[in-house]
Amino acid sequence: MTGTRSGFDLAVIGSGGAAFAAAIAARTKGAKVVMVERGTVGGTCVNTGCVPSKALLAAAEARHIALAQPFPGISTEAGPVDFAALIGSKRAMVEAMRADKYEDLAAEYDWPILTGAARFAPGPVLEVALADGSTTVIEAAHYVIATGSAPWAPPIDGLDEAGYLTSTTAMELDHLPESMIVVGGNAVGLEQGQFFARLGVTVTVVEALERLAPFEEPEVSAVIEDVFRGEGIAVHTGAALTAVRRDDTGAFTVTAARAGKVFQLTAEQLLVATGRRPVTDGLGLDAVGVKTGERGEVVVDEHLRTGNERIWAAGDVTGHPQFVYVAAAHGTLVADNALDAAGRTLDYHHLPRVTFTSPAIAAAGLTDAQAVAQGIACDCRVLPLEYVPRALVNRDTRGLIKLVAEAGTGRLLGVHVIAEGAGDVIATAVYALANQMTVQQMADLWCPYLTMAEGLKLAAQTYTRDVAKLSCCAS
Repeated sequence: MTGTRSGFDLAVIGSGGAAFAAAIAARTKGAKVVMVERGTVGGTCVNTGCVPSKALLAAAEARHIALAQPFPGISTEAGPVDFAALIGSKRAMVEAMRADKYEDLAAEYDWPILTGAARFAPGPVLEVALADGSTTVIEAAHYVIATGSAPWAPPIDGLDEAGYLTSTTAMELDHLPESMIVVGGNAVGLEQGQFFARLGVTVTVVEALERLAPFEEPEVSAVIEDVFRGEGIAVHTGAALTAVRRDDTGAFTVTAARAGKVFQLTAEQLLVATGRRPVTDGLGLDAVGVKTGERGEVVVDEHLRTGNERIWAAGDVTGHPQFVYVAAAHGTLVADNALDAAGRTLDYHHLPRVTFTSPAIAAAGLTDAQAVAQGIACDCRVLPLEYVPRALVNRDTRGLIKLVAEAGTGRLLGVHVIAEGAGDVIATAVYALANQMTVQQMADLWCPYLTMAEGLKLAAQTYTRDVAKLSCCAS
């Protein structure tokens, strides 16, 4: 059975952060909206990404502190992990947040969510194969592609046949494995590797590039590698996987090559965390003049408009940085541009990122190498956490703060942190970068004592003073 639904101002494909931001912004303008979702409402962040992973990381951190807290005179211990209960509590949290932050919001703002697979047809219109077996055609003034991204694995001999875990399926295991190989040493691989290790799994991380956290500053990479090795996590960098096999017992054997030498690793489970790719399969983009790039991303202009003037894209599917706050900003921007012809763009130069390891990794702005590549003469300073009072009283000085500034002017170009609470520290740095502050201005601003953010002020002071000689009351 086929019917047509028309009169919509905006039709949104997907139901994650970008989709909801677009729909809410459109409804606030009084526009008529319809949303189509072929899977679970809420997208990656609430269902399989940020929310569940950070909830589990917090649980693993609690256990780790119980086993290895640093304070004399305090005795703590941790018993065995009831993994089924832990995963069950994660599911309950996800379901509650999905209802509160997504399903209830759609009802409050009053737009329908159709369950089905949408595909473009000339017009453009959307042909939707509904979950009940029927089909419908949606006609709208504008359309938004907000289908997100999904875990991606490189072509490795035997990998598909052997099977493997992704960041999604790893959080749905019914029991803790004895051992695990994690392929990928960037954000997701680091978070998942440390999570399982802190629950008692023997973990090995394999990264094809020459260091963990390969897109962060080298000083940051060195710290996180030391942390991992100190927690008993084996690390193999500069190692490319060439083959994967699984034996009759279900155990994995991976073959890797490093500096011309071949070696093998075995484990009960294999987790592949090598990135994500935009989801555009089956959307019929060719039929309406929407192009995709090398990684499958929807090609858009600076206003997030595709090659079809009535079709827009937002969030991970565009190939822009894969953060929920970027997706949300995209969604609002698309609604403004599509419905109001606002001509808005976004400035990404101070965009922050956080990897929720312990200590956490956070950065915003340019790296040292990026500044040099842009022809900028830069002056960089690194402040170890042993000079940050908050780290000293926490009895955890693993980490550092690195500032990248323009030589001569002192204009701040980038901030890079590895420390407990690095995500909160980088939020302060974002404001400094957005307002093009100099390191001198940062050094002169007020900052509360015994906070990790004070490290930014202390790092800025290294451009004019020797922080190691400052007293705790120095300003």
